[in-house]
Amino acid sequence: MKVTIDEDRCRGHGICCTVCPEVFDLNDDGYSEVLTPEVPAGFETAVRAAVAQCPERAIVIA
Repeated sequence: MKVTIDEDRCRGHGICCTVCPEVFDLNDDGYSEVLTPEVPAGFETAVRAAVAQCPERAIVIA
């Protein structure tokens, strides 16, 4: 599973960082970024939860 963030949609709510800090973090500008684009198997469920909870629908799973 691969994950990306649509930078045009992200507003920096940080929910993804709370749900799965192993994969997401906030950058210096306060917007979410992906730390590991290739999601480790143990974090797939948490990444899916982050996708579902993103209010801007900015997280994309490929």
